[in-house]
Amino acid sequence: MKTPKSFEMLVYNGLVDEVLYQLMSGKEADVYVVQSKGEICCAKVYKEAGKRSFRQQAEYQEGRKGRNSRQARAMEKNTRYGREEKEGAWHNAEVVALQRLAEAGVRVPQIFTCVGGVLLMELVVDANGDAAPRLNDLKLTEAQALKYHRLMITQIVLMLCAGLIHGDLSEYNVLVGNEGLVIIDLPQAVDAAGNNNACRMLERDIANITAYFGRFAPELLKTDYGKEIWKHYVSGKLTPVTELTGRFEQSGNPADVGGVMRDIDSARRWHELELSKTKSSVIPRSAD
Repeated sequence: MKTPKSFEMLVYNGLVDEVLYQLMSGKEADVYVVQSKGEICCAKVYKEAGKRSFRQQAEYQEGRKGRNSRQARAMEKNTRYGREEKEGAWHNAEVVALQRLAEAGVRVPQIFTCVGGVLLMELVVDANGDAAPRLNDLKLTEAQALKYHRLMITQIVLMLCAGLIHGDLSEYNVLVGNEGLVIIDLPQAVDAAGNNNACRMLERDIANITAYFGRFAPELLKTDYGKEIWKHYVSGKLTPVTELTGRFEQSGNPADVGGVMRDIDSARRWHELELSKTKSSVIPRSAD
């Protein structure tokens, strides 16, 4: 196909040999299959802010690490420079989230580089080597639905243990690859300890996934993993191996709001400390 203008910089720098075909078009990006240094990869091209249908970005960005004062002022005043900074921050958020989640053992695509609003990453494939389908493209048996739901709950717990919530999770952004389920689309990933909407977003993510799998395994519709997982998280007891039941009983005792806020603040400071120790950046693949 004709090379889209958005790929010109990557082609010029030898990062992309050829754009093979468009795989899909989403609410915040278009996805292409490309050849890079002889290998087949996936390229996510972010749409301009005015062309995205993803709304309420501020709600998702609450709690993210701030930029320097000049950039912050420009973003607040919505100057041209500020709008460019907002776009860069939106793109970089997905790169950072993918790095953190991969390190935590969450199944996400491997990233290679992000240049000029194009994220170059691993193409997740099925058993035949073709681009992997989304969950929404499949019709599952009851046994498959129960298995996949259990796997997704495990992945959501791993994400939360790494301090992140997907924020827009559904059957449309989970791929069924040759080696299992792979979570995609994370520019709106939420900082669990620093966002006041974190609990609601976690519960919504789990409700979306459960509703989908519940079409094939109705017994799942009676579960409430969202509240159960969040309760373990705010109490500091959530680990990747925490035993979950899918049941939640509301306590009759008065809520200890101050204690909860202290626990969340403690978790936030711990995650910031860990991030400062492991801070790394994506290194573009050399054109040589």
